[in-house]
Formats: sequence, C-alpha cells, structure tokens
Amino acid sequence: MTETTQTTATQNGNGQLSLSTEAARQLATTTKTPPQMQEITSRWLLRLLPWVQCSGGVFRVNRRLTYTLGDGRITFSNTGSDVRVIPAELTELPMLRDFGDMNVLEALAGRFTQREVEPDEEIVTEGSPADQLVLIAHGRVRKTGTGAYGDEQSLGILADGDYLGEQALADGGSFPFSARAKTATTVLTLSRRDFEEVAERSPALREHLASWRASSERAHNDYGEAAIDMASGHTGEPVLPGTFVDYEQSPREYELSVAQTVLRVHTRVSDLYNQPMSQLDQQLRLTVEALRERQEHELINNREFGLLHNADFSQRIRTRSGPPTPDDLDDLLAVVWKEPAFFLAHPQAIAAFGRECSKRGVYPQSSEVSGHRVPAWRGVPIFPCNKIPMSSTMTTSFLLMRTGQENQGVVGLHQTGIPDEYQPSLSVRFMNINEQAVISYLVSAYYSCAVLVPDALGVLEDVEVGRTG
Repeated sequence: MTETTQTTATQNGNGQLSLSTEAARQLATTTKTPPQMQEITSRWLLRLLPWVQCSGGVFRVNRRLTYTLGDGRITFSNTGSDVRVIPAELTELPMLRDFGDMNVLEALAGRFTQREVEPDEEIVTEGSPADQLVLIAHGRVRKTGTGAYGDEQSLGILADGDYLGEQALADGGSFPFSARAKTATTVLTLSRRDFEEVAERSPALREHLASWRASSERAHNDYGEAAIDMASGHTGEPVLPGTFVDYEQSPREYELSVAQTVLRVHTRVSDLYNQPMSQLDQQLRLTVEALRERQEHELINNREFGLLHNADFSQRIRTRSGPPTPDDLDDLLAVVWKEPAFFLAHPQAIAAFGRECSKRGVYPQSSEVSGHRVPAWRGVPIFPCNKIPMSSTMTTSFLLMRTGQENQGVVGLHQTGIPDEYQPSLSVRFMNINEQAVISYLVSAYYSCAVLVPDALGVLEDVEVGRTG
C-alpha cells in the first residue's frame, strides 16, 4: 500500500490517531469512594432517644404501687374453622389474673360457644342484660355508646384477642355500649350461667373472685395507682387524712443487652493494602454500622425490652377504618398527650398517611429537626424507621412516645467508659492472631431501653398501607 493510500485510510477513520482511554487508564490514579452500604439508615430512634448511663449494667424502674386489673389480650388455637380459646390465656381477663388452677381454666374454656358474625351485625346491644362474655377471635368490632344528647358516640375499635362483658360475669347488670361487627367476625361466648356453674364447683375460683372484688374496691386513681388521701376546699379545723405513697415491691429491672460479632482481617491485607484507605478502618466502620442497625431493630422488636412488645395494652389503639388517617393520629395523640416528642413509623405507613391527608384536602406542615425537614402532625414530627415490621397483609404500626427521664418518658440505656471503647457503649477488643495469620477483633454494643411509666408510649396497630380505594 502506498503512502497516499495509508494517509487516506487514516483520515477515513480506519486508523487510530491518539492514545486510547483504555490504555491511558493504566497510568492514571483512580479516584475511589469508601465502601458503600445500602443497609445504613438514618436511625432516628438512636439519635432521638435520651441515653441514660447504666453504670451497674442494670436499670431499675421504681414506680408507685399499681393494682393490676388485667387488660391483656387473649390467644386462640384453631383446627380448620374450629376455634378454641387457650385455657391459660383466660388469665388475661381481669377477674382471672394470676389464677393458676388449670383444671378450672380448662373447664371454663370448654364452655365457650363459637359464633360467626356477619358484617354490620350487632354482637351486643346497649342496655341489654350483660349475661355473657364475648371473646373476639378474628375480625374488627366497633364499640358505640349513646352520648349525653342521644347521639351515637364511637368508643373504639376491637379486634383479635379483645373481649367484651368481662365485668358482667361477676357483677351482672347491663351493657353500657353496643358492639357491631365491621367485618366478618368470629367470636366465642361464655354465658354467665355457665360461668357460675363452674364457680360453684370450685372453691379456689370463688376465693379468687372474692379477693379480686376486694382489690377492685381499694381506693386508686385513674391509672390504677394506690390513692394518696388528702383534703381540699375545707374550712374550719377538720381532721386531715393521713397518707403515704406506697411503692411496687418488685420493680422491673432492665439488664443491658448486647449485639456482638467477630471481625476478621488477614494480616497480609492489613499490611499491604492500606493505601489510600485503611482496610481495618473500613472493615470496622461497616461492621459498626451493621451493629447499630441491629441495635435499633432490637430496641423496637426485642420481646424483652422492645418498644412494640413493652407498650401497655391500655396504650394500644386500632385504626378506625384501616389506613392511617388524621383521625387515627389524633386518637394516638390523645393516648400520649403529655408532651409527646415524636411519631415513629415505617416509610410506607408515612406515605399512606400522606395519601389519606391528600384525600381530605389536608396538607400537614413539616418540621425541621437537625437540619432535616420531616413531616409532622399537630406539630409533632413523624420520623421514618424501616425496623417497624410490615406484615404479609401489609399492616404495620405507628409509635408515639414521650422521652426523657425528667418527663417520665422513654429512655435508652447504655454504659460508657467500658474497656476498649470505640464509640459510646461500643467496644472493639483485639482477640488473637490464628495460625492462618488472621487477626480477630471482638466488636460489642451494649444497650437497652425502658418505658418509665405506661402512658409514655402509645401504639396505633393494624395500620393498612396497601389499600388502593
């Protein structure tokens, strides 16, 4: 090929005129980021909770003496469509709290009758004789009552595990409310007559009921705490009542929990591959991030101290219609009305609340917290937390809490100043170098949380986030 032909081929684009970028990259210095990790979240709960130093590893919550009236929820078992109440679960009823005779409990459980209720069908009627105990095995039930001027008033929503008419078994009278099914509902009923027949055969049950009636008659305030007697508004020289403040004899104690892992790094990696970033530092950073994520998960979901499991049953409410509406969040604010600090909800639940607000033409104001703008309701900020579980049926929960030890609220527990501390209450401790030249470090985070008084934490349950209508 002649010189003229070669020049023409080059000009036509068939030849390379300069160094390619692929080759040039061999001499270039690559700009790198630290290792990225999608699991890292904002962890608002860890940032917002006031942390209390727990020097002895145990935090005791002393409270005023409270008469436990029994307000738990009842669990059922089922075989196909046949539903039965678990006998031991009957001790969640106020009158059977701490009753331990399983033979009597089994006899009571065997007297329940299953009933299927259609939507909009009335289960009990206001003013009718209170002659039965009703356990709600499955479904949603709306309680209503008559107001002072004859209008209907909503008294709340009941669902799986709730019950009606427990007082009727002991005292009789009439129902002060009506209960109507909102969905297809399965209930178990026990007549007062059947209850009295079992009680007649059991001296232990009769004695327990007498003791329960006596404790119910003790003077106490609206929160069940032993009353402090006092006089006010008097004139002259009356004899003033004497009093004292009684304490719980067995206060609850919270032990610090721990999340741990062993980080392993080969000596060859830490010796040779530390520029421009330290391999150990990056491995440790990501490990600590994962531990902090687990810590927040445990603070919400742990069965011993997690917020979802430690909310008092009297502080749990259900949505009126399913999706989280402004009315529902107002109801939750009415439960935690003393200086509420913040809501905590799954991001999808916050989105569902936004949709419900848009349907009503309501546009909540946002709130600025630490330079971040977050949605708020009634001035209380709503923070996202993906650790709040989402069920397979797309239901979740809203949490609302008051925080701080001075406010008798929710507090986080930790211990600073521990050996080999890397962050507050988190230690990184060298363990050993094994025969494969692998260095091991024990990474430990210590934490817990406590609800100082029950009304510091409220939960809106059964929040539907997948409804399209």
